Amino acid sequence: MTEKIPATVITGFLGAGKTSLIRHLVENNGGRRFAFIINEFGDLGVDRELLTGCGIEGCSEDDVVELANGCICCTVADDFLPAIEAILARPERPDHIIIETSGLALPKPLVKAFAWPEVRTRITVDGVVTVIDAAAVSEGRFADDHDAVQDQRTADESLDHESPLEELFEEQLQCADMVVLNKTDLLDDAGLAKVREAVAPYLRSAVKTVTSAHGQLGADVLLGLGAAAENDLDSRPSHHDDGHEHDHEDFDSFVLPLGVIEDAEALEERIIAAVQSHDILRVKGFLDIPGKPMRQVIQGVGPRIQRYFDRDWQAGETRASRLVVIGHHGLDRDAIASAIAG
Repeated sequence: MTEKIPATVITGFLGAGKTSLIRHLVENNGGRRFAFIINEFGDLGVDRELLTGCGIEGCSEDDVVELANGCICCTVADDFLPAIEAILARPERPDHIIIETSGLALPKPLVKAFAWPEVRTRITVDGVVTVIDAAAVSEGRFADDHDAVQDQRTADESLDHESPLEELFEEQLQCADMVVLNKTDLLDDAGLAKVREAVAPYLRSAVKTVTSAHGQLGADVLLGLGAAAENDLDSRPSHHDDGHEHDHEDFDSFVLPLGVIEDAEALEERIIAAVQSHDILRVKGFLDIPGKPMRQVIQGVGPRIQRYFDRDWQAGETRASRLVVIGHHGLDRDAIASAIAG
């Protein structure tokens, strides 16, 4: 019998550093043949572009399957299973499948898909790796004041529910076989200790936590966990085990086209101001900087913005600046577009 192909599910909240982690894996693949499934929330496939545009050997267009504008957990039958079938049908068998979920995805429904008869005989979930933005968690981004919530529950039963962000945070941790506390370069020892304390209550027994900066962890750390998670579903608690799926209407996204960017620093300042004035969780995209042969990547989580050049504009490729803006439901698109465009 042919040995099952291991698959690693990489999950984590918006901007935690999942794509950086995967790029580092590709750069240090140890000769492994990877196949990738990238799922994004939004119409502009930034994460796929960041992988296929990286110029790294072993990361070609054919190796990356993108499932755009929707979370895998909601479209398993329509999108995910056909993507798996296409990978399995290739003449050259991959050594490992890497699946990056959307930052808004619940991982457990995806793991359940590997228990389907057409998949479980050929693929096993080697592990679920949850990436945490440690700097954000240290700032209390996803930690509710439980005493205050309890007081509110006592006063008003209609408030007896968790916020969508808190729920996502919990579910992604509760399904994990390994948790990566990323961006620890932004923390001191006290801040890191605070993050460990915040994360610990949600972890199953024996789940490892590792630290990283810029997602720089080797394949020997992330792969080979041997979890067979598809056979271990009952130990991974979920708020949605009663059959109710996560409601992605809690979040909105839209693509904002921009012209040539003469002053990237000024654009960055406008984005930060928009984040502070509106319910924006994540900004990511590409910029056309005049006089520069390379496109510039821009990514933001909260008020933290990162910009860097990743590759040359290709022959025949239309140079364009576009951003994906992701936030809570009810984003004022016109106001945000006006604020960012300037």
